Amino acid sequence: MKSRLATILCTAAAIMATTAVAHAETVLKWAHVYETSEPFHTDSVWAAEEIAKRTDGRYKIEVYPASQLGKEADINQGLKLGTVDIIISGSSFAARDYKPIGVTYFPYIFRGPDHLIAYTKSDVFKRLAKGYEDKTGNHIAAVSYYGTRHTTSNKPIAKCADMQALKIRVPDVPAYLAMPRACGANTTPIAFAEVYLALQNGTVEAQENPLTTIEAKKFYEVQKNIILTGHIVDHLNTVISKTRWASLSDEDKKIFGDVMQEAAERTSKTIAGKENSLIATFKEKGLNVVEVDKSDFEKTVMEKVKFEDFGYEKADWEAIRAIQ
Repeated sequence: MKSRLATILCTAAAIMATTAVAHAETVLKWAHVYETSEPFHTDSVWAAEEIAKRTDGRYKIEVYPASQLGKEADINQGLKLGTVDIIISGSSFAARDYKPIGVTYFPYIFRGPDHLIAYTKSDVFKRLAKGYEDKTGNHIAAVSYYGTRHTTSNKPIAKCADMQALKIRVPDVPAYLAMPRACGANTTPIAFAEVYLALQNGTVEAQENPLTTIEAKKFYEVQKNIILTGHIVDHLNTVISKTRWASLSDEDKKIFGDVMQEAAERTSKTIAGKENSLIATFKEKGLNVVEVDKSDFEKTVMEKVKFEDFGYEKADWEAIRAIQ
């Protein structure tokens, strides 16, 4: 009888313990617009699992890829409404709330991915991220390299003046438009899903994107010139919502921050490695890969584009450029 009672009590205790753990587990939503095969997703899943481990299962993070919770504008709104806890999003969206942070999209501000990563560990990054957080309450936990934006075209381009009157598709983001417009191109904001067809039927003669996107979307099939303009070192922020960040203890904030930084570094290395191999791949396909004089493009941008037009501070640009 005593043995049976002991068994019942042990079983009850186990059930109560399991229930307590279940109640202690907090479920979070992490949303982004990238495909499940991309490192932005796979490294987010890794980070979610790693946070669960390091917090002894107190947090379960569910990652929603491929715009399952909405397009980029939607998930940014969800961050404000508290319907999503974590997102991956470009600085162009952060700049809608705090313009100075968008200076990182100014053409030729970064020398390459290593310079970008050095910036994320600098005092100027901390200051700009704090300005964004003071304005929105949202916390930028990490920055990952998305890829360096280059140009594909129907015709060879060697210098900025060669883009005069060129019909080019560019996303409707002010800083993205800066270089093509400074070089005299006619920019057209065609929806991303329609770019391949627009290039194929001649609606536009050129477009700009990272090499990984040029490969993934097969733009090289309808554009035979890949111009290594390298005008923007593109990147994405991992952002935690105001309400979620405020709810975390200092210990958990450190865990979330450390893991998200590690995930961003993993992603950055993967993207940079793939880009390096793609140049050889494109050449093997018979494409004309052109190294341009970037200083010519940069000089034209600096002469024709004003920081004030974007709400950026030149001092921030200078501080970022000086980072080694």
